[in-house]
Amino acid sequence: MTELPNVHVRAEVLAQALPHMQRYDQEIVVIKYGGHAMGDRSAAEDFAEDIVLLEQSGLKPIVVHGGGPQIGKMLDRLGIQSEFRNGLRVTDEATVEVVEMVLAGLINKQIVGWISAEGGRAIGLCGKDGNMVRAKRATKTVVDPESHLEQTIDLGLVGEPEHVERGVLDAVLKAELIPVLAPVAYGADGQTYNVNADTFAGAIAGALRAKRLLLLTDVPGVLDKDKKLIPELTVEDCRRLIADGTITGGMIPKIETCMYAIERGVEAVVILDGKVNHAVLLELFTDYGAGTLIRRG
Repeated sequence: MTELPNVHVRAEVLAQALPHMQRYDQEIVVIKYGGHAMGDRSAAEDFAEDIVLLEQSGLKPIVVHGGGPQIGKMLDRLGIQSEFRNGLRVTDEATVEVVEMVLAGLINKQIVGWISAEGGRAIGLCGKDGNMVRAKRATKTVVDPESHLEQTIDLGLVGEPEHVERGVLDAVLKAELIPVLAPVAYGADGQTYNVNADTFAGAIAGALRAKRLLLLTDVPGVLDKDKKLIPELTVEDCRRLIADGTITGGMIPKIETCMYAIERGVEAVVILDGKVNHAVLLELFTDYGAGTLIRRG
């Protein structure tokens, strides 16, 4: 005899989710989707299911996606050699064409398709559409390990958001569509720029004063020096942990994005592991959370 599911437990879970749903009703939540979770079909379908459930529960989700590994694979297939400076890829004219093709084309429409398959109504856009995001050439400063002096690295056509025109997104959300955004944007010079997906998501969340910005990554969240998860931080805590060396490497720009978004009116930002099944629902609709939550203080 097949064992029946415990319907009472399921009902209790739904009842516990209700106050969370009410808290986020008609609120904008920006979700940056990237990392290895994007390459796993099952995880991608779970993610799409979460996004549709958010929209049908009264939230206004906006998805911003990356695609670094897919860009690398396409460059290899096309025989385009990449130049690296201090471990960072330089984006030249040939590379930015592939970036736009992969991000605004292949991956963007793939995510739209996954959401549609789960019953949602999504629309794929990039920063160029409707002049949504204007970018400027980014500068990257590193410290030379030998001289200990700061050096500025030219990464080519890598941009950072300079201005967000929210009218396009307001119209899309009013039509009850789910925007799926690729981090490619024009500059004032008419040049196409490749923008870091975290930075792009932070700019979108800040411009729309989102209730939450969720950064789905490949790690559980921010870790302390003993590699244990820190469940909650203030902006001041973040500055202190960067200064004392607890937060290092690739986590620093993520934290900087979090602080940027909060300073522009986002209530809180969460860094969480995108490989955890239904991580978005765990964070927004349960008391447990699923990563490190960062608030103003």
